[in-house]
Amino acid sequence: MTTTGEQNTVAGIAEPDVKARNGVLGLYGRIARALGDAMPKGLYARSLLIILMPVVLLQAFVAFVFMERHYQTVTARLSAAVVADIAAIIDIVATYPQTPDYSEIVRIAKDRLGLNIAILPPEPLPPPTEKPFFSQLDLTLSREITQQIKRPFWVDTVGRSRIVEIRIQLEDKVLRVFARRSQTNASNSLIFIGWMVATSVVLLTISILFLRNQIRPITRLADAAEAFGKGRAVTPLKPRGAREVRAATIAFGDMQGRIERQIEQRTAMLAGVSHDLRTILTRFRLQLALLAESPDTDALKHDVDDMNRMLEGYLAFARGDSGEQAVAADIDVLLRDIAKEFRVPGHSVTATFAGDPMVKLRPQSFKRCLANLVGNACRHGENVAIDGNHADGTLTIAVDDDGPGVPVEEYEAIFRPFYRLDDARNIDESGTGLGLSIARDIARSHGGDVTLAASPLGGLRVTVTIPV
Repeated sequence: MTTTGEQNTVAGIAEPDVKARNGVLGLYGRIARALGDAMPKGLYARSLLIILMPVVLLQAFVAFVFMERHYQTVTARLSAAVVADIAAIIDIVATYPQTPDYSEIVRIAKDRLGLNIAILPPEPLPPPTEKPFFSQLDLTLSREITQQIKRPFWVDTVGRSRIVEIRIQLEDKVLRVFARRSQTNASNSLIFIGWMVATSVVLLTISILFLRNQIRPITRLADAAEAFGKGRAVTPLKPRGAREVRAATIAFGDMQGRIERQIEQRTAMLAGVSHDLRTILTRFRLQLALLAESPDTDALKHDVDDMNRMLEGYLAFARGDSGEQAVAADIDVLLRDIAKEFRVPGHSVTATFAGDPMVKLRPQSFKRCLANLVGNACRHGENVAIDGNHADGTLTIAVDDDGPGVPVEEYEAIFRPFYRLDDARNIDESGTGLGLSIARDIARSHGGDVTLAASPLGGLRVTVTIPV
């Protein structure tokens, strides 16, 4: 049984562990988010990175390890050979008699050993120069001179880019040697960089050629899905690319065919229903026309008109905007026409537009969408403002009125078919309650939406947003 003290001890030990784990997870999350923000967003670029980055990093690591080891080995052997030549020159100068100007040994060193030497008067060696950070050549030369010659020396591997200067202190003179850097050092920078660039270019070229053919079917499928979602005509896609992409393309084609067949069947059914119901309403009108005028017949005619209007609303909601093709339309002219249609005595309807007015959409259905919104605004307000804007690939149209408005909690409810608001603002009170539903369906069929907000005029603002 665990006592209270033991529980406190366990809690005291566990709490720092939990905090440390949470801190590590939080740091990992921040790093992951930073990498996600820095990474490209397109599938093409990400696929290239996934393919190239591991290969390039592995290649760079392997090349660096092996070529650096090769560089160190070759540099050590070259430096040892040059120092051995200098040691032989020192032995010859010390053992055999020379001319006063040492011309013969200078000639032999130059012609046979590739070294430019000079015998200088006895003088102190120059002060040590600043050594480069981690200079493999400087370290190797100093070690070899110390091991082979065992005399005071001075080495300069920095002063001249292609020449290495070495001075050796002899008994009564100083031996100065100029050697080419290539004699003492194996430079691998150009080889390493060239190898990396060449192989990376080859890998990048192969990856681009391969991935472009793999990404293109996905891009076409996405474009076709977007166009079909906006109600535009889409030609059948031919399956291409990988097996999964082909399966997705075939599935999209089957889905497109089923939806189109369903729309055709629904349209045919609605046409039949419309014909039958209109026939009955026509008989009602004929029978009422044969009757004598009276308050009862006037009421019946009014009911028939309401039934006809309700029938039109139901059929319009069910039919949607199928069959109409998207074409370029002048939205500025469209808004002005709608404002003119609803401009009646006692109401003020204004229309403004900013941006490029030419937009590709289904003009008849879109005009119907806006007409429903403007008509609803005119029923509940005296001043209506229509403001359109086309910018950054988005068409935005706001309809404002000075009516009683709609409570915020009812914003989504009034979009439901046949829903009626029974308070100060009764949506479509003389109709079927389908005006906003039809407007939102048309907007969403274009890939957009209809939203509600409070209007600066004091009533309701209805905003239609469509990507174009």
